[in-house]
This record gives sequence, structure tokens and C-alpha cells, in this order.
Amino acid sequence: MKSANSLMSGLGTTVFEVMSALAREHQSVNLGQGFPDDKGPQEVRAAAADYLMNGHNQYPPMMGIPELRQAVAEHAKRFQGLDIDWQSEVLVTSGATEALGDCLFGLIEPGDEVVLIEPLYDSYLPMVRRAGGIPKLVRLEPPTWSLPREELAAAFSDRTKLILFNTPMNPCSKVFDRDELDFIAGLCLKHDAYAVCDEVYEHIIFDDRRHVSIMTLPDMRARTVRIGSAGKGFSLTGWKVGYITAAAELMKTIAKTHQFMTFTTPPNLQWGAATGLRLADDYYSTLASDMQRKRDRLAIALAEIGFDVLPAHGTYFVTTDFRPLGFNGTDDDFCRHITVEAGVTAVPVSAFYDEPVRAPRHFARFCFCKHDATLDSAIERLGRHFRK
Repeated sequence: MKSANSLMSGLGTTVFEVMSALAREHQSVNLGQGFPDDKGPQEVRAAAADYLMNGHNQYPPMMGIPELRQAVAEHAKRFQGLDIDWQSEVLVTSGATEALGDCLFGLIEPGDEVVLIEPLYDSYLPMVRRAGGIPKLVRLEPPTWSLPREELAAAFSDRTKLILFNTPMNPCSKVFDRDELDFIAGLCLKHDAYAVCDEVYEHIIFDDRRHVSIMTLPDMRARTVRIGSAGKGFSLTGWKVGYITAAAELMKTIAKTHQFMTFTTPPNLQWGAATGLRLADDYYSTLASDMQRKRDRLAIALAEIGFDVLPAHGTYFVTTDFRPLGFNGTDDDFCRHITVEAGVTAVPVSAFYDEPVRAPRHFARFCFCKHDATLDSAIERLGRHFRK
């Protein structure tokens, strides 16, 4: 029989599924995969449930229900000062991953170069390559994850179609500041490139930092695509509701891609997401402060156990260097070891690089968006194990 697509058939199983399966097998406390324990805001879930029972459950408009698209535009105005036309510049997708696919498959021509920043979310590279793009990788180095400006500038050329990056950044919890974003924007303008910015963690940001969208920078409005997520904003990762904001000309092609990917998203979940986007400012500030408290709870305890804990400025994750504990294997070895022997699961950071064998191999990433009791159980197990 003829072979399937060589790129997709050659991919391994995502590290999240591998480690979560191992966690289930060993009844481990799973701090690997990034999903909260919380149920999400009651009013958001109630709005979706009410719409399911009493609303319109047939195909909604392909671009998304008007109420959610209007809410996305209002939200962009409230938090970023952007004036968005909800009818031509907002698209609802079945999660941020579909949004990424729509953007990459819609914008990339085979042979286009795409700038990416390592460590990176694991779906970026397969999508870029399946779209025919040629990745140009630039690496951030721990522990500061500073933007290497010379290397980034060298990665751009007249063949660059776009840069895809994530802020706040999964997996390394970096938040790009205004100066770094200005530098990226300058390269986009110099080389006539687009910026596709994955901003799903825009409200999960710590220590009085502020999320700045590159779309707000001078001359970037027409060449930036913003991606948001109800899953991250409302701790409802299973809903898979995402949204794209882009200039009308860019959106035309992205929307055409979407119509042949999923076409639409469950209307009751869209209604719930619209309710969430209109929650008062204190909801978002409380979300950030609660996650910061959880970060500190886990990070302080891991440091006391003996880990070297790297700064985490946003997202759900802390990265740790486990070498001070005396473990001499790779990050894969370490994460399997603590799952089996200590009953706690983390994710090896090398999984977020194109070539894991050339990546740093002594970092493990822990997720802290869990109930305090879950975090405390993991801390107690790790402490007991490493005190042996």
C-alpha cells in the first residue's frame, strides 16, 4: 500500500499524552499537563448550560456567533486599546490550536521561511512544516530566557513570511517586554513579515508585569494576528474555544482556511465564552493573583527540596534544574524516575525543542494550576523521596 504523509506519520506521540499515561499507570500526581483543577467561573458555565437547553443548537455562523465576536472586540479595546471591527476582524475557532492551523495553513506558501523561538509549544513545528514552511529557529537560553537579538535578526530575510511566537510563553514562562516586542516589530517591518502571536495566557501574568500585544505597536496593526483562548482565560481547557483577531485583509484568507478545517464551534460554548470575556476586571486580576500564589507555593517548596527554580513570569508552569539533587540522567530519565519512584509527574523541557538531543537535558517543568491540596501532595511526595 502507498505510504501516508511522511511528516505526520513520522511524528511521535505528544509528550503530554506520554507523561499523562505514565502518571495514570503509576497513580502519580500529574503536574505535567497544563489543565487546572478548578471548574471555571460559575456564571460562564451556567450561561453555556442555559444556552444548550434553550438556545439555537444548529450550525452557528461560520465566523462565530455575533455575541462572542463582539465580546472579543470589546475585550481587545478594554485591555489593549485596540479598535477592532467584530464583523470583519474576529474569527471564532475550535480552540487555539485550530486557530494556529488556520493562520499557518492560510498564510504560508511552500518554501516560505518562518521564524520560531525555542523552547516552543509542541504543535508549532509540525504545523509549519505541514504547511510547507521552512523553520528558522532561534533559541532562548536559561535561566534568563533573554531575547538573542543578533541571532533573531540573522534568522530574518526577504524570504521570511512570518514569525510565530507565544507571550506569555509556554513552556518557559517568559513574558516579552515592550523593548523586545519593539525589536521583533522592527524586523517584521524591515522584512515585510507577519507576526502571528499566540496570546492565550495574556491574563495569567505575574509580579505586576503587563501583557503587551505586538498588534498595538506602531505599524503592526495590519500585519499582526492575535490568538486567544477561553480555555486558558476561564480555566475551561476542555471547551476548545479560541479566537483570532486580524486585519480584514488577513482575516479573509484565514477564515477561508477555517471553513474547511472545522467550519464552526459549538454555539453554547461560544455563548459561555462571550459571557466570560465580559466579566469585570477584578475577575482577571484575581485569576492572575491566584495563579501567582500557586506559583509561589510550588516554587518555594521545590527550592526547599533542592531544585534550582527558574523565574516564572506568566502561564501555568515553573521550570526547574534538577542537577542540585544529584540526579545525573537526562530530563526524560528524571521525569520518568519521579513518576515511578516518587509518584509525581513533570514534563522534560527538551521535548519543546526541534532536536531534543541538542537541547538542555537537565530541566523539568511542573504545572501549578492545581488545587492547593494537589500541590501539597506532590510537594510531600517529592520531599519524602529526595530525603531518602
